[in-house]
Amino acid sequence: MSGVEKVVCVTGASGYIASWLVKLLLQRGYTVKASVRDPNDPKKTEHLLSLDGAKERLKLFKANLLEEGDFDALVDGCEGVFHTASPVFFKATDPQAELIDPAVKGTLNVLRSCVKVLSVKRVIVTSSMASVIFNGKPLGPDVVVDETWSSDLAFCKELKLWYMVAKTLAEEAAWRFAKENGIDLVTLHPGLVIGPLLQPTLNFSAEAILENVTGAQTFPNVVHRFVDVKDVAHAHIQAFEVASASGRYCLVGRVAHLAEALKILKELYPALRIPEKCEVDDKPLWPNYQVSKERAKCLGVNFIPLEVSLRDTIESLKEKGFLNI
Repeated sequence: MSGVEKVVCVTGASGYIASWLVKLLLQRGYTVKASVRDPNDPKKTEHLLSLDGAKERLKLFKANLLEEGDFDALVDGCEGVFHTASPVFFKATDPQAELIDPAVKGTLNVLRSCVKVLSVKRVIVTSSMASVIFNGKPLGPDVVVDETWSSDLAFCKELKLWYMVAKTLAEEAAWRFAKENGIDLVTLHPGLVIGPLLQPTLNFSAEAILENVTGAQTFPNVVHRFVDVKDVAHAHIQAFEVASASGRYCLVGRVAHLAEALKILKELYPALRIPEKCEVDDKPLWPNYQVSKERAKCLGVNFIPLEVSLRDTIESLKEKGFLNI
């Protein structure tokens, strides 16, 4: 276990990716300091406290993304800092307050705490393909998206893609601050994260799957960049442990139209009520493209097949009572 006697911290630990990250860190022997918004809310903490090794090596802290200094105690004494906390939703009545401020100010508040601590060797920020791919460039089967791509703020604002704006601004702010303050920073950019849930509540991606297998009349004309939550959590640890890790990493196991994913699910689970028509039935389906796996493979990530991730998602939704088939 490579984490024995090492202390790391995870922000937003009750979230979907972060919960798996905490689980894998504990399995590897790390002592984990984890922040949650409300340590007294069992929905946020019980699934973490029940993990193997949690009793001995997991410590929960209360922290607010918008409060400067709130992460000082969390970061103190840590070698690695995993900043995963950030809102994930796409419809906001006040994008600045609901999405942009928590993403940007939260990232900077965590990094400001890191600057105060000599023990911190590397900071890993959970970004998103949202800050990579939304720039208006044409996409198609011959296009390969890689880490040199960046989302265009003007393009995102024009289309009111506020989540993409928030993640792009947060990443830009993180790199700027890291360079100015000598922080060893790595940013990870997962696509649509699916797979089994540890937390008792529905996260955005699981809800998106659920909506399309429980009687919806049509499915959206959308291409997803699928990746398994276990691969994303593993990549975080590798980004800390692999000495040569640096820069940005796209984390996408497979690019597939939603229609393709639903076809797989129909074959795996004939009882699911899956829509057969696209909501824009009179228009062609959006084309697939590719996302480079080269840098992710350098981290030692071997992506779980989409069929496995989809099955694990459905089994998890059944187990937690969100789906009856």
